Amino acid sequence: MRRYGKHTDEDDVRVRPNRKGNRPRTSIRPKHEDAAEGMVLTVDRGRLTVLVGDRVVTAMKARELGRKAAVVGDQVALVGDLSGKKDTLARIVRIGARSSVLRRTADDDDPYERVVVANADQLAIVTALADPEPRPRLIDRCLVAAFDGGLTPLLVLTKSDLAPATELLRTYDSLGVPHVVTSREELAHGGAERVRELLAGQITAFVGHSGVGKTTLVNALVPEDRRRSTGHVNAVTGRGRHTTTSALALPLGGPEAGWVVDTPGVRSFGLAHVDPSRVINAFPELVPGTEGCPRACSHDEPDCALDDWVAEGHADPARLYSLRRLLSTRERHEGD
Repeated sequence: MRRYGKHTDEDDVRVRPNRKGNRPRTSIRPKHEDAAEGMVLTVDRGRLTVLVGDRVVTAMKARELGRKAAVVGDQVALVGDLSGKKDTLARIVRIGARSSVLRRTADDDDPYERVVVANADQLAIVTALADPEPRPRLIDRCLVAAFDGGLTPLLVLTKSDLAPATELLRTYDSLGVPHVVTSREELAHGGAERVRELLAGQITAFVGHSGVGKTTLVNALVPEDRRRSTGHVNAVTGRGRHTTTSALALPLGGPEAGWVVDTPGVRSFGLAHVDPSRVINAFPELVPGTEGCPRACSHDEPDCALDDWVAEGHADPARLYSLRRLLSTRERHEGD
């Protein structure tokens, strides 16, 4: 009979046999010092395509990474079959530190944060001037996500042949966000050079809601033959469709030419993950004025020190208005 408590002795201890042999388990993981470095180009149902040197390799995440996920733009270390041949598979054993992160939630009440792109330098916010009508609240939300994630925003306005850009651009003058205006005719004839100039040497994520011409623009920037040369045509469109269903990194040209990251069209851009205190970093002339703010100041309350800071002439009042407008997007729906 087994005994418990203070009456137990070594004869009462049962040792579970090691069914896999006599080697004890260990928490020590291999260092994989010979792992190759690469950049994640696509992620699809647990399979990732990674650019390793001049080859595109299919890989999966190693078990030792646990729940840590790699996303498009991540710099990763791989082991295994790196030949890039059909039906071969490598393993991602490390994910590098991220210099920037574009994140979103499904809506403002959703606590689950989705990382869309890592290590991008710019966020190109694509919006049509007509058909469909511009959605300034969605633009504002994308700007907040860019500032919060460490990306430089860029406004790309399409369909200028249907409506002028003057009024919409006036709304964002005080933010100092760079912009470029294109037309349908220009893109139809491959004329995306003015956009390309702003992307040179950068990793640029493209975001926009359905119908604004984002995929048309990406197709003009990265022609189909270049997509074939990097082996990603099917990942982009699938069966001839031209609607992006997953994020995809595409080279603009040579190694120094830059990258375009095409992301799926968005109907909403939740900001539940955003810390408002980080957004003000996009307004460096206002940052010193926050030293007199009360703790956890929303920067839009009676005791906010920014009002006096601006009144004393340290910053343009339009900049404070823009900051408060962006911060308030977390409290408004995009269609308001």
